Amino acid sequence: MKDKIRVGVIGAGQIGTHHLEGYSKIEQADVVAVADLFPERIETARQKFGIPDGYTDFKELLARDDIDAVDVCVHNNKHAPIAIAALRAGKHVYCEKPMAGTFRDADDMFQAAREADRRLHIQMAFIYSAEARAAKRLIEEGALGRIYYARSFGFRRRGRPFVDGYGSATFVDKQIAAGGALFDMGIYHLTQVLHLIGNPAVRTVTGATYQELDMYEDRRAFSGYSVEEMGLGWVRLEGGISFDIEETWAVHYDGQESSKILGSKGGLRLDPLTYFSQAGDMPFSANFDLNSADIRWHSCFPETAWADNSQRHWVGALIGHVPLLPTAEYALNAALISEGIYLSTQAGRELTADEIREQSRSTAIDPYTPEKIWK
Repeated sequence: MKDKIRVGVIGAGQIGTHHLEGYSKIEQADVVAVADLFPERIETARQKFGIPDGYTDFKELLARDDIDAVDVCVHNNKHAPIAIAALRAGKHVYCEKPMAGTFRDADDMFQAAREADRRLHIQMAFIYSAEARAAKRLIEEGALGRIYYARSFGFRRRGRPFVDGYGSATFVDKQIAAGGALFDMGIYHLTQVLHLIGNPAVRTVTGATYQELDMYEDRRAFSGYSVEEMGLGWVRLEGGISFDIEETWAVHYDGQESSKILGSKGGLRLDPLTYFSQAGDMPFSANFDLNSADIRWHSCFPETAWADNSQRHWVGALIGHVPLLPTAEYALNAALISEGIYLSTQAGRELTADEIREQSRSTAIDPYTPEKIWK
């Protein structure tokens, strides 16, 4: 067990800065180096967070033998080459979501972690929410009975990165981002449900993606907007579970829905957390006082604090306070489902998990490829 881990962060843009802010609140983590292609980002991060060293070549950071773990905060199709290089350099790896641009690249990362005997953790914020913590307790106590259906739902009325006014163009360029709504927000909802239902194996996937709504033409042209604004999927999981997915960045609708899980004895709506069942031959719906429950759990079960967020859980696992949640396994399953939706859209039919694995190809790009900057 260590008292503190020494971290190197690769990528000091919007996401990297958010991660650095997270580490600044965790006393057991010490960020000792940052790498980025842009020297001005390095200097800004070093000044703001008091980081001793900075590199424009991430391989110089990996060459250091005094760094325990690396945090990968670059664009999606750069995840695999950087994460694999870090694992082979003997570093534990924390990686921003999604795991990679395709199942093939995600599986290469997963296998690299096994071969290097290093830990691989993927950022998936929603599994640490109070709602997810409470839902997991209810499911493990048998309140739902046999689970047979789950739904992953995410909604934005008009929230496409860059073309709707925020974020960079790289979010909507398929060559760099690999996917759109399914990868940006869908991964959070999808993995939250997989976490709650035990991450069952995928049998088949069918799906469709859409890009239909108007957008500012100058931003479309600059970004080459080539990803989906809506992703839909239907997945057959082991154990006879049906899994339905709807994720939108932009849609003419009001979003009055939620992710949910249904079982033989009860059902759960995740937002707001609501339990549906029956007693005395009468249906009922129940809400929860999550705030008081969460205060009690933190007081009575100290390990709860190490699941307050993804980074804190990662640090707690590395210093030996808690077992690491299998987020790499969740993310690998999510990669199989997401790519299955893309491939099913192209094929116009349902695909088996084996077909998805066989058809998946690497979309990883050179980590040194500069991003396009909107002037």
